[in-house]
Amino acid sequence: MPESPLDFARQWVEFVDPADEDQLIRADLTWLTSRWTCIFGRGCQGIYADRPDVGCCALGAHFSEKADEKRVATWVEKLDSSVWQRIDIGRKKGWSVKEGTAYKTRVVGDACIFHNDKDFEGGYGCALHHLAQREGVSFIETKPEVCWQLPLRRTYDNAKHEDGVERLVVVLGEYDRRAWGEGGHDLDWYCSSNTDAHIGTEPVYRSSRDEIVALIGQPAYDELARICDSRSQLLLTVADTTALSPHPADPA
Repeated sequence: MPESPLDFARQWVEFVDPADEDQLIRADLTWLTSRWTCIFGRGCQGIYADRPDVGCCALGAHFSEKADEKRVATWVEKLDSSVWQRIDIGRKKGWSVKEGTAYKTRVVGDACIFHNDKDFEGGYGCALHHLAQREGVSFIETKPEVCWQLPLRRTYDNAKHEDGVERLVVVLGEYDRRAWGEGGHDLDWYCSSNTDAHIGTEPVYRSSRDEIVALIGQPAYDELARICDSRSQLLLTVADTTALSPHPADPA
């Protein structure tokens, strides 16, 4: 389970958002054209060695804002015992708790209250994910933002030019160990830079299309995909890709 170092050469692109000329998109091409894919249930070791079967669901999910929690709450009402193993606890004791100044999903045993065990007939893994499949909607609608975004990371910056023009910069990149804060370095295993998880049949910008569209909008995604298509083709055809800064966790 070799993991690449945190610091390595990356290739970035920056362009004006086609939907908003006052906004820039800055994207990590190295990450977005990598072959990372979620391997939950098929090789994922979990962020803690003593809880390998729960993946990154060990800590529960922190809501990004009140609207995030309210949206999830509407879907929780649709859950039943056929897809949610811990529904009795959730209905009696509540499924969210306050931690500091924010709210998060309750942890029951060794994982998020919405995590179903392997032997649960309704399906292993996230109950909200299974609900989305049952209802015929994207899991982006049913799950907390942090859950469907990881390991994509959207942050914001400001660009102020010498002529006084200012633009908001939407930065799209990899949610690596550092993004977790100091505790990220203590995780026993992590997927985004691990070669075990870089086995996707499609690059991230294709396999995570819906998530990226939700993060930056369709017009910006279309432009980003065009750029990524060109880079992906180069990675396949150029003998020495060193100058293109491929992700070190990708297969050679």
